[in-house]
Amino acid sequence: MKQYDYLIVGAGLFGSVFAHEATKKGKRCLVIDRRNHTGGNIFSEEVEGINVHKYGAHIFHTNDKGIWDYVNSFVEFNRYTNSPVANFEGELFNLPFNMNTFYQLWKVKTPEEAQAKINEQVAASGITDPQNLEEQAISLVGTDIYEKLIKGYTEKQWGRKATELPAFIIKRLPLRFTFDNNYFNDKYQGIPIGGYNKLTKGLLKDIEVRTDVDFFENKEELMKLADKTVFTGNIDEFYEYQFGKLEYRSLKFEHETLNQENFQGNAVVNYTEADIPYTRILEHKHFEFGKQPKTVVTKEYPCEWTAGMEAYYPVNDDKNNELFKKYRDLSRQEENIIFGGRLAEYKYYDMHQVIGSALVTSNKELQ
Repeated sequence: MKQYDYLIVGAGLFGSVFAHEATKKGKRCLVIDRRNHTGGNIFSEEVEGINVHKYGAHIFHTNDKGIWDYVNSFVEFNRYTNSPVANFEGELFNLPFNMNTFYQLWKVKTPEEAQAKINEQVAASGITDPQNLEEQAISLVGTDIYEKLIKGYTEKQWGRKATELPAFIIKRLPLRFTFDNNYFNDKYQGIPIGGYNKLTKGLLKDIEVRTDVDFFENKEELMKLADKTVFTGNIDEFYEYQFGKLEYRSLKFEHETLNQENFQGNAVVNYTEADIPYTRILEHKHFEFGKQPKTVVTKEYPCEWTAGMEAYYPVNDDKNNELFKKYRDLSRQEENIIFGGRLAEYKYYDMHQVIGSALVTSNKELQ
């Protein structure tokens, strides 16, 4: 008889939710993670009484009341609303593109004036069949919004010229003709009061967890401990890159504690010009309406992913999607291995989507 029913590789949201659901059904679970903490990318570190989002901003938002109730059963969420600001050459613009943005750009005051300005620029571009991201964006929002608020940010994010990026990356750009700075349209939105670690701690309560464990250093022995393995890491790494490596974009973070109460007045400020190497600055206390005497800020630098780095964003172009299908086909032949999460599924997930996927997977497995 095996020691565990499930070995769960990765203590991020997918692995933690699966482990919680399996444990509720009386299953014995062992969760391992190669980092020195649980929570994956939602992990927060307390600095000067501030919960610092160690791996970038995580704002929970969903329209799914079931998932909202699920996370709130572990920790109460606050009323934080994501209202980022864009800085372009010292000018500030509200995001997403809304009537405040249009007023800041053109001093227009009515939706009709704003729409006319955008239509005029789209018509002047003469683009009818967009062939790349730049043409796609201009054909949707015109040149001013594109040049100031999209071009530099997108090229930094992807590490490629917008003219070299496929048009499908920007299928649509939401234009909001109201004075509403709420970035998300979802009904439910917030940050866990006391930080995301409380959510992870609740999910993994009474479950055996081992951190600082590299699954690939002892893969066969670890898998022998359990009847089944739930794998949430890079699927191509699991199969020893036999078809080649999938591409990702990664991030580097520069955290700094400042001896002042308030640095930028907002949790998220995007820097959209190409000459500034980081894409945004986070000021973490504003996620939880903090009043601490000091503040912590983080500059976020996108970079190309290489083996050994954390993979954040899959590059879901045709070439990589075709490569992923080969690994997915291999994974579907496995009887005792379950693949789940953004790395194993090579798919960008928001937090509520990861939780939803983990609940569906666990329900199917445990029914």
